[in-house]
Amino acid sequence: MHVLLIEDDDGDALLVEEMLADAAESLERVLLERATTLEQVLARPITADCVLLDLQLPDATGLTGLTRLRQHAPSTAVIVLTGREDEALGVAALGAGAQDYLVKQHVDGRLLARTLRYSWERSRAERVEQQLLQHQLLARENARLERGLLPTPLVTDPRLGLAVRYRPGRNGALLGGDFYDAVELPDGTLQLVIGDVCGHGPDEAALGVALRIAWRSVVLAGLPMAGTLAMVEKMLQHEALGPLFATVCMITVAPDRRSLRMALAGHPQPLLVDDSGGRLLSREKLGPPLGVAPGVGWQELTVPMGPRWSLLLYTDGLFEGRVEGSGERVGLERMAAAALSSLNAENGSAAALDHLISEMDVLHGGPLDDDVALALLTFDSGEPSR
Repeated sequence: MHVLLIEDDDGDALLVEEMLADAAESLERVLLERATTLEQVLARPITADCVLLDLQLPDATGLTGLTRLRQHAPSTAVIVLTGREDEALGVAALGAGAQDYLVKQHVDGRLLARTLRYSWERSRAERVEQQLLQHQLLARENARLERGLLPTPLVTDPRLGLAVRYRPGRNGALLGGDFYDAVELPDGTLQLVIGDVCGHGPDEAALGVALRIAWRSVVLAGLPMAGTLAMVEKMLQHEALGPLFATVCMITVAPDRRSLRMALAGHPQPLLVDDSGGRLLSREKLGPPLGVAPGVGWQELTVPMGPRWSLLLYTDGLFEGRVEGSGERVGLERMAAAALSSLNAENGSAAALDHLISEMDVLHGGPLDDDVALALLTFDSGEPSR
């Protein structure tokens, strides 16, 4: 233990040395350093674990020296060692930040050693607690920031329902490389997107946010589907810090909600559930992911729909995990069957998404490693079933 003694009286300083020597068994090894004035100490950083401070120094008397010392080294344990037997002063010293208050004529080696050891441990515990609090505050601040970057879908049609679930693969994060958004235009057209930036780090998460914001901006500007994806791809080329690409599924639902147009940029196709049953939409118009073959473009697939339907969009993190014990991947078909079962069991409600994610976690033998995003869009015209 490194102890700094601030004491101008040579006799008292010698007494402290003798007491520490007597308590060698309790403290094992002590490095004692002495300063005779407070200014000597404040002129440089304090490296000592504990400071023994006299309250009657040539340049500081009373609690003034303690206050200045605490301001200079707030994380260092300070023990007041004084000849003044004053209970009120002792209480005030503890209130000013001292770890303990010792009166010289009542101190022996064993008491001094125990006080030094306990004060050091309390100070260290306080530092750890303070660091933990700082980390918690930083984590909450990051959480607020990440939560603020998640979208608020712009959907006003009361016949439409939109439920989303989002779970990053990074431990402790709220934001991953997956992204989603939905915007209803003034003419009633609904635009929906879900995407996945390759990778799982903070750079991929930041890029995913940039792509989502770019997509919303372009959609609100009224560009057609192909033009929207081309503009988002340009954003990716400008914002990506490395050779990154992103898969995207973009859906345009007609104002009457009886058809949709879909463009797939390397992304798995949605699951459509209507009165005729459930099916994965066709991948015949599948195009390359954004950033892989710039300028190639994407074709649209038109899909008719009935008076009521559910459309499930997702990212590949939901089905690319491996089945526990076998090593094989869950796969799209198995995930689609589980999704259809969950939708039927939960009557197409948002709870189906939680049920589906739980099933995939169970198959995986624990939480999925990759980012997971799901968006469930439902429509009910109110017409009777045929």
